[in-house]
Amino acid sequence: MGKSRTRRWARTYSRVVPGVSGRVLVVDDNKVIRQLIRVNLELEGLEVVTAADGAECLDVVHQVRPDVVTLDVVMPRLDGLRTAARLRADPRTRDLPLAIVSACTQYEVESGLDVGVDAFLAKPFEPTELVRLVRQLIEGRERGAAGGVIGGAGGAVDEAERAERAGRTGH
Repeated sequence: MGKSRTRRWARTYSRVVPGVSGRVLVVDDNKVIRQLIRVNLELEGLEVVTAADGAECLDVVHQVRPDVVTLDVVMPRLDGLRTAARLRADPRTRDLPLAIVSACTQYEVESGLDVGVDAFLAKPFEPTELVRLVRQLIEGRERGAAGGVIGGAGGAVDEAERAERAGRTGH
């Protein structure tokens, strides 16, 4: 019988970076992608907290109070779109900027817009695009308007289209 090792429980939170300019909650079931996003954002002076799926995100979001949440779409337990819907339904996180970072279909983009996702970034992505998107969402939140920042392969979607969708769905 082979040896087995029990890994010691490790916090999902990254180290606190001195002089940070914002906190991002990165939610992705792929450890390598979480690490890639974390490293690129920390290099830009952002504090990063990670979660492996939507259920873990909902567990930690109120403790860490991020400025932005990035979500993968396909994850176990609770996917990114259902996580976004739950975050929008909670008065404490209703206005939290949300970005989908995933290889999305057009249907997933439309569904994301319907639940109130603020931005999309298609995988694979350039790290500079990720940093730019997160910075825009943080700056938008500081100004009190996170909407209108949609990028990546899904194309640009402005406030007018968001308002039109909201009118159609009654939001």
